[in-house]
Amino acid sequence: MNKDSKIFVAGHRGLVGSAILKNLKQKGYTNFILRTHAELDLTDQCAVNEFFATEKPEYVFLSAAHVGGIMANSLYRADFIYINLMIQNNVIHASYINNVKKLLFLGSTCIYPREAPQPMPEDCLLTSPLEYTNEPYAIAKIAGIKMCESYNLQYGTNYIAVMPTNLYGPNDNFNLETSHVLPAMIRKIHLAKCLHSNDWDALRKDLNARPVEGISGDAPEKDILAVLGKYGISQGKVQLWGTGKPLREFLWSEEMADASVYIMEHINFSDVRPEGNEVRNTHINIGTGKELSIKEVAKLIQDKIGFQGELAFDVSKPDGTLRKLTDVSKLHALGWHHQIEIADGVEILYNWYLNKQ
Repeated sequence: MNKDSKIFVAGHRGLVGSAILKNLKQKGYTNFILRTHAELDLTDQCAVNEFFATEKPEYVFLSAAHVGGIMANSLYRADFIYINLMIQNNVIHASYINNVKKLLFLGSTCIYPREAPQPMPEDCLLTSPLEYTNEPYAIAKIAGIKMCESYNLQYGTNYIAVMPTNLYGPNDNFNLETSHVLPAMIRKIHLAKCLHSNDWDALRKDLNARPVEGISGDAPEKDILAVLGKYGISQGKVQLWGTGKPLREFLWSEEMADASVYIMEHINFSDVRPEGNEVRNTHINIGTGKELSIKEVAKLIQDKIGFQGELAFDVSKPDGTLRKLTDVSKLHALGWHHQIEIADGVEILYNWYLNKQ
């Protein structure tokens, strides 16, 4: 990419997209085409086709997606498969029609089988059944990988798919119903700390910034306590889903962005295409190659926030996949390594969260 190349960052307000945009600006890129969801609905094929035909982007970062944690994935299965398929089908095909030079498609390591070998190499894709709780989302992302590979093979395009591990960072989703595990735990433990220390000013400030099920900081105390209790938040205790035993890998979102820009700048499809007639598994894992149990992460967050109460686990709730560690040897061989460890990242994110209230 040249510094003045026309770059479309799809989903530039989200966790990944905002980090990619920030990284590109820091590296001197200047010519961005950006649209909010209100300005461009990526599930609308006609609107996407018109946008590409008019704007003619040269490079596309496809970071727009419909994402959520285990609760959202369980409740809204149709949304997760439909919305994600529509977004990627429209953007990838429009990129081909309008001669986009290079596209980066962002997926997730939940594409891998439930019983995948650990750490998970790229070539274990489609070797056994998926984890049931996020199967619709995973199938959509697998379709995106195959779409990129297929367009490359049939049309000679240069589309690369990357599969990040669990991400966290600035502009994360802290909605208690739909957020991923780490931001959800940060907010739950923060609110429990407010209750435990009887700091109702801080608690109401939090709910005014991010209401829970329509309950803001202006609501009566009993309504606030009731809605927080629904999510396992009470004075002196936070109850989290599952046993706390599953192991998870976490990558700072701004490092994911740095890896994405690095790949866009330095790596082509020809660099990840295997030899032989059957071309598959050309995607690239992006992660740290390190893991912690959910219980360890919760304790780390508790220590960083200073919550003196109890962490409890509701074993009647599902754990999800027990391990999801990525094999990042391909990424390392391509020349990129992570720098920020989770203990530092949690502290940075908690301070970010407090400053956004």
